[in-house]
Amino acid sequence: MPRKSIVWLASYPKSGNTWMRVFLANYLFDRPSPMPINEIHKIGMGDAITKTYAMAAGQQIDPADDRRTLNLRRKVLGGIVANDADINFVKTHNIRDKALGADLIPESVTKSAIYVIRNPLDVAVSFGRHYSQTPETTVAAFANPQHVVLGAGPNVTQFLGTWSAHVMSWTRHRDFPVLTLRYEDLSTNPEECFGRLIEHLGMAVDPKRLEKAIRFSSFDELKGQEQKAGFIEQSANGSRFFHTGTTEQWRTALTSGQIAKLRDDHGPVMREFGYDP
Repeated sequence: MPRKSIVWLASYPKSGNTWMRVFLANYLFDRPSPMPINEIHKIGMGDAITKTYAMAAGQQIDPADDRRTLNLRRKVLGGIVANDADINFVKTHNIRDKALGADLIPESVTKSAIYVIRNPLDVAVSFGRHYSQTPETTVAAFANPQHVVLGAGPNVTQFLGTWSAHVMSWTRHRDFPVLTLRYEDLSTNPEECFGRLIEHLGMAVDPKRLEKAIRFSSFDELKGQEQKAGFIEQSANGSRFFHTGTTEQWRTALTSGQIAKLRDDHGPVMREFGYDP
């Protein structure tokens, strides 16, 4: 039987996943200077990296060949847990569901998950900017059950579904522990929220270490690093990864019609998590 060691670091794209991983890297490695953003993969890998699927296949693969990559997924995840570690962090933007019959987030290898949620009005702004999409295209995609980020280059296809379905898939299942954190709370009360993250991992919180890790993962720090050295996770379609990091960008970036559409599509889930539609 495979060991249940994967702790999923999960979110809809552009919801704070990278921020969470940078914090974790700084807290766990506890270096005297900020962890380089291009080294955060050292705490764990993503579940959509083309190279790992090619390794599982024993040859080069087409990252857009969804049926083949999904057939390889169990082998890829099995390779991760084969190291017999107590925790293996794995970043994912996938919905917790099946795709073409394949279980994207199998319970058999899962220890727990941390899910970061962000106001979909702000996610739409950031997502569209990241993938060079118009707001209209992004808003429509958030309501599309077949919404995916197509496989290309370094990443295989990632299956998102609607924003609401994505959130519900991760937050309403009880097969394994899931800690849900709001991006907005991470911004206003990082000590309490990131402290809960550390406790979720079964570790005692070291206040000085916590303060340093939060400082080393500040938006200004991450943006400065990207300006100096770039960021390997930046989309080929976007100008930069760390843009503003602020909340309520939607108030000036979206039209009244786009705001109304997002509220109509996702109002019930928004209300459940404190986003007044």
